[in-house]
Amino acid sequence: MESVSCSAAAVRTGDMESQRDLSLVPERLQRREQERQLEVERRKQKRQNQEAASRLQGLQKLINDSVFFLAAYDLRQGQQALARLQAALDERRRELQPKKRFAFKTRRKDAASSTKVDAAPGIPPAVESLRDSPLPKKAEGDLGSSWVCGFSNLESQVLEKRASELHQRDVLLTELSNCTVKLYGNPNTLRLTRTHNCKLLCGPVSTSVFLEDCSDCVLAVACQQLRIHSTKDTRIFLQVTSRAIVEDCSGIQFAPYTWSYPEIDKDFESSGLDRSKNNWNDVDDFNWLARDMASPNWSILPEEERNIQWD
Repeated sequence: MESVSCSAAAVRTGDMESQRDLSLVPERLQRREQERQLEVERRKQKRQNQEAASRLQGLQKLINDSVFFLAAYDLRQGQQALARLQAALDERRRELQPKKRFAFKTRRKDAASSTKVDAAPGIPPAVESLRDSPLPKKAEGDLGSSWVCGFSNLESQVLEKRASELHQRDVLLTELSNCTVKLYGNPNTLRLTRTHNCKLLCGPVSTSVFLEDCSDCVLAVACQQLRIHSTKDTRIFLQVTSRAIVEDCSGIQFAPYTWSYPEIDKDFESSGLDRSKNNWNDVDDFNWLARDMASPNWSILPEEERNIQWD
């Protein structure tokens, strides 16, 4: 019993001596340890932020690389995706910010400035400009701007635009009925919406052609990408370098592009389209997933029905 009591007393004595030793540690050593812990935390946070930013930039680059070739409908989808990604990144940054810790007064200013710099790296300029881009607003009908040209709310008319009016501009045609539209030149994009019983003849389009809510129309278009949505009973004479896409459509017929005019070779050269590559009969139907059966929503226009006197 005496030995046990002596051992316990020795332990208590050792603990008291350890506490006294710790109290004798110079203040500068405590400060150094505090600084080391802050530095470790800062580096860890910086690394996590960089990894998150790198993943975001990879997704943003993918969207930036593809959005140039998308129609205005798809562009809005891309912008909404970017906004969601940006919100997720902001939330992740807030989660990664270190909790407030004790620090010596002489370190508070430096620690705060380090947190401010490293916790929120700047948004890439290209992404910021894309997120704030006014393109969808213009594409929806700002016909008075220099960015978009076209025709709207007309019936039973012959409408024309020449190369000098169209070169690398975006064309919007909407609310047309029983009209013939001739676009001589090289537009950048073309959008045709809410149009009935019209004939559209268009020179080579550098990027995308988008149709929506059209019926009983005849089109001759050359482009890099074609997307057709909510359209029925329409014939399309097509030159396209990618695969055309139909969605929520019926009665769509395709044939090779046959319209011509005196300056069309020059316009093709300006557009950058490869005339030797034409996927006019290679179409994806988003509403028809069966691979062993042809889609009932589109078909090839019989050759005997392709002989159209455009002029």
